Amino acid sequence: MAGVPLWQWGVAAVVAGGCLLSGLDAIGLVGPDEPRYAEVAREMAVTGDWVTPRLWGTAWFEKPVLYYWGAAAAMRVFGVDEFAARLPSALAALLALLGLVWAALRQYGARTAWAVALIFPTCVGVIGFARAAGPDMPFAAALALAMVMGAALAELNGPAEKMAAGSDCYTNSEEKREKMGLRIALGVALGAATLAKGPAAIALAGGSVLLWAATTRRWRAAFGLLHPWAIAAWAATSLPWYVICARRNPEFVRVFLIEHNFERYLTPVFRHEQPVWFFVPVVLIGLLPWTALLAGVARDGWRAWKQKSWAGSPAFFYACWAVWPVVFFSLSKSKLPGYVLPVVAPVVMVMASVFTRNTKQELRNRSWTLLCVGLTLCMTAWVWIVIPVYRASDHPQTIESFILASLAATLGGLLVSGLAVFRRASYATLLAAILLTSMVAYANRRVLQQLDAVFSAREAARAVGGEPARENLYVYKVHRAWKYGLEFYQRKELPQWRDDVLRPAWVYTTYEGVEELEGKGRKVRVVEEKSEEAMLVYVYR
Repeated sequence: MAGVPLWQWGVAAVVAGGCLLSGLDAIGLVGPDEPRYAEVAREMAVTGDWVTPRLWGTAWFEKPVLYYWGAAAAMRVFGVDEFAARLPSALAALLALLGLVWAALRQYGARTAWAVALIFPTCVGVIGFARAAGPDMPFAAALALAMVMGAALAELNGPAEKMAAGSDCYTNSEEKREKMGLRIALGVALGAATLAKGPAAIALAGGSVLLWAATTRRWRAAFGLLHPWAIAAWAATSLPWYVICARRNPEFVRVFLIEHNFERYLTPVFRHEQPVWFFVPVVLIGLLPWTALLAGVARDGWRAWKQKSWAGSPAFFYACWAVWPVVFFSLSKSKLPGYVLPVVAPVVMVMASVFTRNTKQELRNRSWTLLCVGLTLCMTAWVWIVIPVYRASDHPQTIESFILASLAATLGGLLVSGLAVFRRASYATLLAAILLTSMVAYANRRVLQQLDAVFSAREAARAVGGEPARENLYVYKVHRAWKYGLEFYQRKELPQWRDDVLRPAWVYTTYEGVEELEGKGRKVRVVEEKSEEAMLVYVYR
């Protein structure tokens, strides 16, 4: 790894660990998806049925099985908690990072690989989804690994003019073995992506390769990725579970393939409608604080277009893997931010390759770009830390500590900008990555813990003590996200409170719910109100 001091690689390792693996349990499960995915994994770990995902005993086919396998295995080792539920996503992000670094070393050199090692784990989108209990990061990571294997195969197949001449012969047995290994690895990675989210893996990988082949006219190299070894590896990795699950569950094809894939894409049945341009700002935000590096990518791309040198560039292969998912999901009737998470890995590869060019002109441009990165860090610090605490505005000391942290991060961002002005690009990049890691550490220790009761049902669930209370527990007027969270932490499905419940009962509800219960003539005693979204009350006549 010539050109990069060992201590800088050490810093990159600390950054990766701090951003991807730390604080996985700093906040309880949030939103409607995390607790449901975690509960399905818990039931899989408890029952030992590794084929059929179940939510409270009922088959649940919203997503395939890869995430559940990882989380269930982690729960058997570490216990049922947030750490185990989120560990598969964190490890998937780390695996994707290693694959990107390997590809960058192979195609660009140590400086670019080092830049990738700093940029990828400190992107806001990666940090967020690496600590989310769900299939988005395992899917994106598997596609990233498939992408780098495909790029390596395309490189071995030679430049466009060599392909046009019809020469695809092996130069020696070592190259033949390497190609075979890459094809098998490509198939396994694509099979893992298929196990993570289903047919979307084929649509994204296939569409990206076809886009690359159509624009570069390297059709033979593209079809070379469909080698029998790659197809066999994909089939051996993904198809057994689909076949067994479909045989055990006749409704699987209809529910999973038709409802949760084709209908989700073609119709607004799941009510995730967004404008066609929705994913553009999502990608720009997900790349923070490194979004400014896209200016260099645009400049380099325009220069390559004018010189007609883009077709043989490895960066163009990655660019196709970045463009196609945005186009594909922009045409969908359902849009969620996690859909374009696979875009981050190829974009980071292109940004890092452009950023580390060593020409005199690029060194000047790099300084201006890092200046923008530093200023972006200043803004990100306030957005990241201050805005989420508005809902906790009744805690003045908490707000004060968050503002002080934002001021410290702002000073760090200004220092990054100062180093950029004096053309200390390496130190500015290191400082930016270290600053992001420090912000994550502070969020883990202070911000998320302070906001736990505001966004998660974990603290509210702890308010119930003893089995008698748990056996007589209901929810009323509680948002579904909080209901799912309460159910995960209580390890049971909670019924809705009804007017015909005559005996005294423990009820999770809101202030609105309390007013309605009192309006029905019930007496209500507030037991715990850490969260306005799920306060615990005792209802009696």
